[in-house]
Amino acid sequence: MQPASRSAFFAQALSCWNWKCALLSAGVRSIVYLAAMARTHSHGMLAVVMVEIMYVTMTAGIYAGLQQKALGIRSRLLGNPTVAVAVPGLAQFFDWLAHRATGATAPTKSFLAVCIFTIFSALFHLYVMRRGVFLSGRGLSLSDDFRRVPRLIAGFVLAPVAVYSALSVRLMRIIESEAA
Repeated sequence: MQPASRSAFFAQALSCWNWKCALLSAGVRSIVYLAAMARTHSHGMLAVVMVEIMYVTMTAGIYAGLQQKALGIRSRLLGNPTVAVAVPGLAQFFDWLAHRATGATAPTKSFLAVCIFTIFSALFHLYVMRRGVFLSGRGLSLSDDFRRVPRLIAGFVLAPVAVYSALSVRLMRIIESEAA
């Protein structure tokens, strides 16, 4: 890669960096690892958490920036899976590689706990980003985002209930129209 193209690449990567998500991801994922490893009393627990904090702080902002850019994909059938599956899957794979490369590998149960957390986190991330929260470069402060979080958590938790209710109503209308 030529020096000019390399600097353009890094400038583009940094323009994608979402500092809000980098800060939150590193903190929360480290807590998940700590909780998952608490019962193992592993001597390597601190190393695993330190790798997580350092690696995730550096990369989570870029991954969240890529997710934020994917929100702009015209087709939500392509954009939503990119935000909720492709980017988090790639991030989880590289996270696993970073732990392997440093020798600070987490026990399988801890890694699975983080994978499950990543699935729910990615879905929540999609939900809040579609509502303008935890986006960088949009003028809202982190404290403004946090003020909206309780309502967003409630909406996220209740969203499956709303979808189920709407489907039930549609199904009942179809059954009633066929019976008539």
